[in-house]
Amino acid sequence: MSIFRCRKNGTKIHNKKEFCSSLKLILGFKPKDLHLYETAFIHRSATHEYPDGENINNERLEYLGDAVLDTILSEFLFEHYPVADEGQLTKLRSRIANRITLNKLAVSMGINTLLISHVNKNIPTKNLYGDALEALIGAVFLDKGYDKTKKFIIRHLLKEYIDLKQVISTETDFKSQVYQWAQKLGRKISFSYREKYDPDLKASVFTSTLRIDHELFGEGRGSSKKEAEQEASVDAWKKINKIGFIN
Repeated sequence: MSIFRCRKNGTKIHNKKEFCSSLKLILGFKPKDLHLYETAFIHRSATHEYPDGENINNERLEYLGDAVLDTILSEFLFEHYPVADEGQLTKLRSRIANRITLNKLAVSMGINTLLISHVNKNIPTKNLYGDALEALIGAVFLDKGYDKTKKFIIRHLLKEYIDLKQVISTETDFKSQVYQWAQKLGRKISFSYREKYDPDLKASVFTSTLRIDHELFGEGRGSSKKEAEQEASVDAWKKINKIGFIN
């Protein structure tokens, strides 16, 4: 049974034939187990429940895809940067696999047009499409195996959709940037957190506040404290640059 036969407010969410056609364009190959790919595009806010009580969404595939992506990127960077040490390789990998890059990549691929979500579009969900991309990678891995998934990521995603040199040269760890700046000037940084359950996302959402010497410098929101901290740090780094604190 196709998940995409479910309806919301009387309107069909996806036409199966159109979905298969769009999916083949995104992947560059014909999928075998369509059910896996359907699941990859079901956000937890739109969890589909079968009559037997089984709930279907893309969280498990996202978990798997995240691990597979890290492994393939680690192997790729290890081979292409033979003189880089462990810390440099980790930093390079994080710049490719961070939420900003993954979300932009997912939109470029058209994943946003296929994702089924009941999240309010006015709510900033920075990792919605990046998570779906990781779920898609998990589906490819289960459907085609490691070698095909590696080819999909390296030859298709990295070479067709990403300017790898630009991504690698772009700083994305703004928390470290803020800490380095504060340490240089002898300033004290502190984070505070709020956790609230979001009924649209069907998950807890964290809000982080970043203060420097007790002055508010940034606020961020995310599905984890780490993600909220990073978003607050982006906000703070913009303020630091704007008011000319960079030496």
